[in-house]
Amino acid sequence: MESKHILGIDVGASGIKAAIVDIGTGKLVSDRVKLSTPKPATPDAVAAVIAEVVGKTGYTGDLIGCGFPSIVRNGVAYSAANVDPAWIGTNIETLLNGALQKEVVAMNDADAAGLAEMRYGNGRGRKGTVILITIGSGLGSALFTDGHLVRNSEFGHLYFHGIIAEHYVSNTARKKYEMSWAGFGKRLNEYLLHIDRLFSPDLVILGGGMSMEYEQYGQHIDPKMNVTPAAMFNHAGIIGAALYAYEAKFGEVEAIAAE
Repeated sequence: MESKHILGIDVGASGIKAAIVDIGTGKLVSDRVKLSTPKPATPDAVAAVIAEVVGKTGYTGDLIGCGFPSIVRNGVAYSAANVDPAWIGTNIETLLNGALQKEVVAMNDADAAGLAEMRYGNGRGRKGTVILITIGSGLGSALFTDGHLVRNSEFGHLYFHGIIAEHYVSNTARKKYEMSWAGFGKRLNEYLLHIDRLFSPDLVILGGGMSMEYEQYGQHIDPKMNVTPAAMFNHAGIIGAALYAYEAKFGEVEAIAAE
């Protein structure tokens, strides 16, 4: 298959990351560029930082995929748990098309990470119910049934112990409550058991920044659950955003298994 290189952007509560992705292999073919998410993270402020990030990648193509921390329907943000409330009702694609003078295709950031893991990573070829949980400033989720994405699942916003789940266990919660790795692992295990009771997944993949620390807390997760860290760790959001943009424009491609 002819190599297709698409820029993927992953917008997070703390950082905005981008890199050029080879859609055939799911590998980054440029350095990853990261800048801090502006405070407050208003639409115009975020768009300006995204434009700076894109400029630093040296990308010359016309198509960009963007994973955004929000419920996203037809390019429009419908929630704003970890960005400014002014995003609610904003058309992400229209705003970034204007700021970048390129075609931008947007989706939920955790859904993007899930697509990457299902196409190139630890979910590749898996049937049944697969759930990816991204653990960073908050909790994101991507739900798949027999390889098909159920969009905007937002399991990080389930109520758990009387509060929103991501306020109980996330990297933000870990820092706020000064948790040890053992304490964090035990809280995460409680949450994953709750997810297991609700959805009976065949596989749970842990993504986001905290996936890179899996060895620190993974021993506290109940071995009866089938849980694994993401193969692409924190790059999955970038890779999935690029993949989604390509397939939205050109149709599905057969990916080569990443080595």
